[in-house]
Amino acid sequence: MSVQCEIAAKEAAQAPMTVFERYLTLWVFICIVLGLALGQFFPAVFQAIGSMEISQVNLPVGILIWVMIIPMLVKVDFGALTEVRQHVRGIGVTLFVNWLVKPFSMAFLGWLFIRQWFAPMLPADQIDSYIAGLILLAAAPCTAMVFVWSRLTNGDPLFTLSQVALNDTIMVFAFAPLVGFLLGISAITVPWDTLLTSVGLYIVIPVILAQWWRKSLLARGSEVFDAAMSKTGPWSITALLGTLVLLFAFQGEAIIQQPLVIALLAVPILIQVFFNSALAYWLNRQLGEKHSVACPSALIGASNFFELAVAAAISLFGFQSGAALATVVGVLIEVPVMLLVVRVVNNTQGWYSKS
Repeated sequence: MSVQCEIAAKEAAQAPMTVFERYLTLWVFICIVLGLALGQFFPAVFQAIGSMEISQVNLPVGILIWVMIIPMLVKVDFGALTEVRQHVRGIGVTLFVNWLVKPFSMAFLGWLFIRQWFAPMLPADQIDSYIAGLILLAAAPCTAMVFVWSRLTNGDPLFTLSQVALNDTIMVFAFAPLVGFLLGISAITVPWDTLLTSVGLYIVIPVILAQWWRKSLLARGSEVFDAAMSKTGPWSITALLGTLVLLFAFQGEAIIQQPLVIALLAVPILIQVFFNSALAYWLNRQLGEKHSVACPSALIGASNFFELAVAAAISLFGFQSGAALATVVGVLIEVPVMLLVVRVVNNTQGWYSKS
């Protein structure tokens, strides 16, 4: 095991849940209220912000998104890919659930709930966009928060690192084709040029910058790296909250007119979280993996890289789109739902260990 992997494993094992992370749902709710209020009282200001674009990329949002994503990607050690072979069964379950079950099941749930059952209660012109947002959310496996969830379940830190590194590597190449395919089978027009630009802006370039930053920090010692991570930790969540204020300022009118939309969008997201986590947890047990591997495997299948999903939704469909709103609903329910999943896997360790 490399020195960098050892440092990263220690980092994952000791990752505490910050105040920002623990109360993320509260902060998101406050941002919703603040954004709605500001959008109603200062519409001209937000129209001006919305017009700051270059090649359909909103500059203020682009900066916020980089601040969101890059500090999280610095924590990812791609050197941990060498550890994948240590838990082949657990990695296999993770890849199966994350890439073959989760995106497709969400596309199905979006079709079933949004296009069929809930359609009469939703604005007809946004239905495709809502489904697109749900697909974007499901196609982006969790990167940073899974370290927190793994820590809360005493998950194997090296396994957690290796599955995150492998998922992120796959995401660089598979995100655009997978999203494009699922949008296509959902009868949604695929803006391929914008999609590929989003992948470059919000996956490829941030990964390169983050890994360069990681290597330069580690070259100065683990203490320097830990200190930098401690200082930049709140940046991601703060930038996310700033993006949400802007998004809800733009979405204000639609949400005030259709407050039920958020609750309806939450239904397929909740079902997907519980289904994917239960499936991964059960498959690991069937395959004989230990509990400390099954937990992070189940948790990464249930949670999402919502920062990327929000970024892609805004880039592809705009601030005022149903896609952007759908990804934000994922942010809104992420922490309380994942804490519930953590509690379930912790309380069922006895059942899991029975032969």
